Amino acid sequence: MSAADEILDIVDEQDRVVAQAPRGRAYAEGLRHRCVFVRARDADGRLFVHRRTPDKLVFPSLYDMFVGGVVGAGESYDDAALREAEEELGVSGLPRPEFLFKFLYDDGAGHSWWSAVYEVRCTLPVHPQVEEVAWHDFLPEEEVERRLASWEWVPDGLAAHERLREFRAAH
Repeated sequence: MSAADEILDIVDEQDRVVAQAPRGRAYAEGLRHRCVFVRARDADGRLFVHRRTPDKLVFPSLYDMFVGGVVGAGESYDDAALREAEEELGVSGLPRPEFLFKFLYDDGAGHSWWSAVYEVRCTLPVHPQVEEVAWHDFLPEEEVERRLASWEWVPDGLAAHERLREFRAAH
């Protein structure tokens, strides 16, 4: 089954399931669904940063400071966060990511999804999926901040990053 054929829960403004649809249709028609964003840090506290492959359905070839992806139909956010983090980092036995908060991402141009943000510490050697990750490294947070203006980042990841800053400032 291709990624475009994966079945997703379609949700409303309150994150209630109202239908199901294949991922390709959800993207093409701008149907609101669910996603997870996991900020992965290594043993030294550096952030996992990667550039997406050019054949990704959404935001190809852009940089991202989160691993994650869509929540499958009937899947919980927590289960999706662990599954996506292990898949994208190419590890097994990762601790369950810690849930931080959830927000509705909407760019006003047909991209809208409920977004659950998590953090996880990954002390295992990573082997990212070559189908999803074209380049990766663990970078100090200061380096990531410096790169915000010069690298082309996924817009939903930037929104999650901004909200994470606000969350940290409030807690």
